[in-house]
Amino acid sequence: MAKKEKKLDKRILLIADKLERMRIDKGFTSYENFAIEFGISRMQYWRMEKGTNFTFESLLKILDAHKISLGEFFADIE
Repeated sequence: MAKKEKKLDKRILLIADKLERMRIDKGFTSYENFAIEFGISRMQYWRMEKGTNFTFESLLKILDAHKISLGEFFADIE
């Protein structure tokens, strides 16, 4: 029996997309280089950009790398 693919919540996809855009805007074309530069597990960061399971601790590391607050990050995500 084939494994059913779970549909991701639209809000999760918005967060994932924003993380990817922020990384690219910071000049990192590779998610791997960004993760290494800021001490984040490459697999964990990849999961975040894909919208799959991740931790709040990892999200906070990314926001710290971009020097933005939670409020700033979520300001344009509804």
